[in-house]
Amino acid sequence: MAIFRLESDVSRFPHPSYAESDGLLAVGGNLAPDTLLQAYKCGIFPWYSNDSPILWWSPDPRLVLDSREVNIGRSMRPILRRSNWQFRMDTAFAEVIGSCAEVERKGQDGTWIHSEVVEAYSRLHQLGYAHSAETWIEGELRGGLYGLCIGRAFFGESMFALTSNASKYALIKLCEYLKGKSVFLIDCQTPTSHLESMGAKLWSRSRFLTVLSEAVRVQGPFGKWT
Repeated sequence: MAIFRLESDVSRFPHPSYAESDGLLAVGGNLAPDTLLQAYKCGIFPWYSNDSPILWWSPDPRLVLDSREVNIGRSMRPILRRSNWQFRMDTAFAEVIGSCAEVERKGQDGTWIHSEVVEAYSRLHQLGYAHSAETWIEGELRGGLYGLCIGRAFFGESMFALTSNASKYALIKLCEYLKGKSVFLIDCQTPTSHLESMGAKLWSRSRFLTVLSEAVRVQGPFGKWT
């Protein structure tokens, strides 16, 4: 299949079924809020390095976590009860996305969260779509994640941890919040052993798109989260 080339003022995306075997669907376009929201509603997300054009992906299979089925390991249970660990949302979005870009990860060379991406998702945060889930320990931000919520679907983008289990803590607490808001679909995009150990499962693209189309049609939590 040929990779689609998008105009800078892209108005619509090709169907995800046209993606290459690795999930690459299109190149070009822009990161304007309307463009990003349209892409995510279609099961497409951007992922590219600083020295390449914008690349749009829709992998098959897709890693998905149900907020009702997150796996809380035995070692995490006492951590969840620690009084000096605190969960917050949307109090430090800039710091969270900055840390996701800067904190080194095992097996990862560099980052895809460059200045253009930071600016784009920061705009979505200001508009009430992008959110941060944060782990604070004794008054310091030590881990967390950020992503988008559209309707009743949450699209996880990246995580970081400066203290062991800090990103897990944020994800577990976020799942509790999302479950209470009837947001059950969490898109984890591509497989990682870390997320699979927490209960994320591989879905076919067709299954993911079917569930997603229903989730984005209904109203979900919007605006700043507390």
